This record gives sequence, C-alpha cells and structure tokens, in this order.
Amino acid sequence: MSDGLGADMEHFSVTTEQIDLPRTATPQARRVAVAWRGRPICAFTQGVHRCYLYPLYSPAGVPLTAESPVDHPHHDSVTVGADMLIAKFPPLTPAISPLTESGTYNLYANNVFQGRMPGRTWSVDVKANELAPDHLRVVQTVEWQGPEEWGAADGRRVLAVETRTTDIRPGDVINTVDIRSQLRPTEWDLTIGPTRHAYFTVRLAYGLRVVDGGTLIDANARSGGAAITNQASAWVDASGAAPHGARAGLTILGHASTAHVPWVAYDWGTLNVNPFAREAATVPRGDTLDLGIRLLAHDGDAVEADIATHAATFAAQTAAGASISRAAGRP
Repeated sequence: MSDGLGADMEHFSVTTEQIDLPRTATPQARRVAVAWRGRPICAFTQGVHRCYLYPLYSPAGVPLTAESPVDHPHHDSVTVGADMLIAKFPPLTPAISPLTESGTYNLYANNVFQGRMPGRTWSVDVKANELAPDHLRVVQTVEWQGPEEWGAADGRRVLAVETRTTDIRPGDVINTVDIRSQLRPTEWDLTIGPTRHAYFTVRLAYGLRVVDGGTLIDANARSGGAAITNQASAWVDASGAAPHGARAGLTILGHASTAHVPWVAYDWGTLNVNPFAREAATVPRGDTLDLGIRLLAHDGDAVEADIATHAATFAAQTAAGASISRAAGRP
C-alpha cells in the first residue's frame, strides 16, 4: 500500500503507524491514523484479509467500533465486502472449448464459507487531501482479490477494483464520516448475492451493544434488533455507556444509493446495509456499482446529539443532489 499522504496539511494529520519490530519481522497489518487539531478521529487499517476503518472515535475520544471480536473474527469495525461474488470467465482457449465457467468467491469471512473460497480486499494506494479546515478526503484504491490460485497472474485474480472515498468532517459533538464505494469489475462480469452478508458491515464496540446494556433505535422509534431488522427508516443509532458517566454512540444513514435498503441489526452488535439480501445484482464489465453510507460518531445518546435534525438536513441535501443529477442527465 503506497501512501500519497500530504505533508502540508494545516488542520489534519495523516500518519502511517510505525512499529519497531525485530529486524527480521514483517508487520502483517498496516494502519494510517487521522487526527484533527491533535484529536484522533479514525484510522484506515489493512489487515491480512481486508481493509477497513478502525478505530473510529467520537469527538470526546470514545472508540465506537470493535475489531475482530471473538464471536465473529471477520467483523472488523467498518468494512465493505460480500460473501457471494460470482465471476463469469470466458473460455481460456476458445479453439479447444467454447465453454464459459463461473468462479464463486467469498470476500467477507476469513475462511471457506459454505464452500466459497476466501479472497481479500487489498488497499494498494491511499491519498489524503485537506479540502477545508474541517474536511478531509481520503481516497483508497482497493483490489478485490480472489484466493491464491493456479494460473492466476501474480497468484491471485483481481476480480474488481474499488475506489473507496471517505469524507471526514469533525465536530464538537459529532464526527461525520461519509463512505462511498465505487466497484468496477476488471475482466469479467460480476454478480453479488443474493446473500445476507454484504455490503457495508459495522461492528459496534462493547458497551454500545444491547446485550451490554446499550440502546439500539431507529428513526421510527423502533427499539432492538428484532424490531428494526427488515424495516426501512432514515437512520439507526446505537449508544451506550462511555467513561466518566457519559454516553456515546454511532448512527448510520443511507446515501441516496442505499436509502431504500431495509436494515439488518443484531442486539449483539452488528449492523448491515445490504442491497443484495433478497436479489442478486450483476455488474457488467465497464459498469460501476456505486453505494454509500454516512456515519455519525457522536457523544451523548441520539437525543442529546440531535440525530433527528442532522438526519433531516442530510436527507434534504441528498434529495436536492439527486434532483440536480437527474436534471443534468446523470444517474
């Protein structure tokens, strides 16, 4: 992963974590930390199996997500992926056989899952730009790679290339993080799903989960995972105890591309935004799958952080942007 990180930023700092290891040791994971005026905001992490956003802090410095919990070690804070990715391969030697073949991959779990071999999401480039005193944009180039495979160039097929754009806007009560994933197949048409394990997955920190005494609600006043799952609402919020008697939480909102998607929420700490739960989607070569979410990392609970007002403002901005795009003839 190369670092195109600006050294001339005035308000943000973006630094690659350096660990002094024994001379012959090689680190398996890499982390690029983001701070604003000396205050930690989040970090971009490349692990063995996937790249993800961890940690993620509230303005008061409360960590809001979990990395590799013991019950689901493949839940790494905020991730993008799917456990059913099907590639249609053209014949390798058309003169010998006209047959096409399908490869089915898992870019979600660390191991073989229901017969599907695990690949990895691998960040090959990251660039950061300070767009305003309170706005940082980080753009990653992420390869969706298949497993190690005989006959594949460089040992793995690159099934798709994702441009993952993360816009970070710190605040006094809320740190706003927008994630936009633009996925482009390389040489083969790709089909995602149907599957219950896609596309954005968020794993909550201990203390924010319902099973730890936390609160899970949505914009329609439903409470708890069973009531929220398979329902549509403008947002879902999890909050819980923070140090010194305070509270902190994390809200998820859909961009225009995911606002229609029913929620999947579990009291043990996982939230999903998954457009492929009921129907598969095929992304032909030359096309782009473009999906996004907004995270509000906040202090206090949903009422104290005034999440409803922030969500309404965001919805109005999103609707206006969609109207402008349609008027200009853009999708």
